[in-house]
Amino acid sequence: MTVKRPLARLAVAAAFAATFATLGVPAAQAETTLIVVPHSNLAILDPIWTTAYMSRNHGYMIYDTLFGTDENNKIQPQMVDKWTVSKDQKVYDFTLRSGLAFHDGAPVTGEDVVASLERWGKRDALGVALMTFVDKIEATGPNAFRITLKEPCGFVLEALGKPSSNVPFIMPKRVAETDPKTQITDYTGSGPYIFVKDEFKPGDKAVYVKNTKYVPRKEKPSGTAGGKNVYVDKVVWNLALRDYQAQINALQKGEIDILESVPFQHYATVVKDKNLQVRKPKIGLQYMCRFNHLLKPFDNVKVRRAVLASFRQEPFLKAQVGVKELYHTCPSMFTCGTPYASTAGSDIMTKGSMKKARQLLKESGYDGTTVVIMKPTDLASIDKLPEVAAQFMRQMGMKVDLQAMDWQTLVSRRAKKDPVDKGGWNMFCTAWTAPDIWNPINNAALQARGTKSPWFGWPDDPKLEALRGEFAKATDPAKKKKLAEQVQAEAFAIATHAPLGEYTQPAAARKNVHGWITSGLAHTYWNISKK
Repeated sequence: MTVKRPLARLAVAAAFAATFATLGVPAAQAETTLIVVPHSNLAILDPIWTTAYMSRNHGYMIYDTLFGTDENNKIQPQMVDKWTVSKDQKVYDFTLRSGLAFHDGAPVTGEDVVASLERWGKRDALGVALMTFVDKIEATGPNAFRITLKEPCGFVLEALGKPSSNVPFIMPKRVAETDPKTQITDYTGSGPYIFVKDEFKPGDKAVYVKNTKYVPRKEKPSGTAGGKNVYVDKVVWNLALRDYQAQINALQKGEIDILESVPFQHYATVVKDKNLQVRKPKIGLQYMCRFNHLLKPFDNVKVRRAVLASFRQEPFLKAQVGVKELYHTCPSMFTCGTPYASTAGSDIMTKGSMKKARQLLKESGYDGTTVVIMKPTDLASIDKLPEVAAQFMRQMGMKVDLQAMDWQTLVSRRAKKDPVDKGGWNMFCTAWTAPDIWNPINNAALQARGTKSPWFGWPDDPKLEALRGEFAKATDPAKKKKLAEQVQAEAFAIATHAPLGEYTQPAAARKNVHGWITSGLAHTYWNISKK
C-alpha cells in the first residue's frame, strides 16, 4: 500500500496537469483544483428533463438564472437588471443586465430566455402552474422580454427564482427548443463554470473549469442569489468514490476537499476531526415514498391507503438517519414550520396501525400482486428507506420485491410507465429539499393530472387539481392557508405519496476550504477558495 498510494497520486496529478495543458491553463494553477465527492453519481445532464438534485447542481455550475432565492427565502434579481409590472398586474417587462454571454461567446438574448422558460414551463410543477396564467412570453429587444398574463398571478417572480428542481435555467435558444421529453445534448451555458464534456465519465468524474468571461453580480452571495465569484480554476466531481467509509477516509487524508453528504453513521467521527468542518444547512429535507398510480396494486386507492396506515415515520427516520439531532417527525406534506404546514388529513398515518392496515388491505381486494420497490445502493441519505417500507408492507401481508440499483439507474427507470415485467416499477423513496414542497403549487408530488403530470407516479384526481388551481389564483393569506389544508386532506385521501418525516443532511470539508455556502437550497461551488 505504501508503494501504490504515491503512484496513484502521481497519476492523478499527471491527469490534472494534462487537462490544464489541453485547456491552455498554466500547470502552476493546478493547485486551485477543488475535488468534491457529490451526494450521488451524475448521469443525466439535463436539469429540466429530471428533478434529480445531481442534475440540478450540475445546472447551477454551468447555467445562470433570471432570479435567485437568498438564504432568507427572498427573491433577488440575478440575470435580470430591472423589471416593471403594469397596474393591472398582467404585464411584466424585464431587462437583462449587461455582460451576459454564453460559453461560446454569443450574447444572452430575450429570445434565449423565452425559449428556456417555455421548455421549463412544460416540465416543472411550478412552471406548469405559471403557464396556465400566461397569455404569451415574447422577446421585446436584444436584452429584454415580456410576460403577459391572462389574469393576475401572485407567484411570477417566485417561479422565475425557484431555487430547486426544476430550476428555470437559461439556455441558448437552439438548445431550449429541444422537445421537453427529450434530453439535451448541448451543454452550453452562461454560468460561472464551463462543463468539460470530453472528460465526463458517468460513475467516474465530471470536470468544470472557470468561465473567465463570466461577470458576477456585485451583491454578497446568499443562497442561489448574489455574486457568483469563482476563485478556483477547476472543480472535479469524483463520482467513483461511493463507498461510505472510503469517502470519510479520503476526506480525512486530504485526498478530497468536500464531501457533500456525510453518511449518518459516520457523523460523530467527522464532527470530532479537528481538520474538518461540518455544516448543517439551515434548510432541511422531507422524505417520501412514491406510489406508481398506473400499475397494480397501487392503481387501487384502498391499497395505497393501507400502506399509509402501516407506515410509521419514527422507524424510517431512526433506521435511515439514526442521529436524533438530525431528524424529526412531521405529519404535513408541506415542510413543517412553514406557513402551509398542517395536520389536515394525516390521521391515516398518525393514528393508523398495522391492524387497521391489514383491514384496509383486505377490503381493497388485494390479489397478491408483487410490489417492486426500487432501492438505491449509492445514496447514503435514502438507501435504507426502501428496506423499512418493505418490512412494513410484508408485515401487512403484501408481497414485495426489493430491487437494488444505483441512483441514476433508478432516476431513469422511474420515468417509465411500462409494466413491471418490462422495466416498470411500483414504488421508490426519495427526499425533497424544503422549498420544493412547501406549497400546493410547487410540490410536484401533488400534481394529479394522470399521465400529463410531469413528475413520476402519475396520480389522477380532478378534485385535487381543482383545489390547486384555486390556490394558484388566491391572494388572501387566510384563504390560501385554508385551501392548502384542503389540498393536503385530499392528497392523503387518495394517497398521492407517503411523507416519512424530515431531516438535515450534514456536509463536510477540509478546513482549508473557505467561503463554502451550504444553505440547503443547493450545493453551489462559487465564492469558494482553497489554501
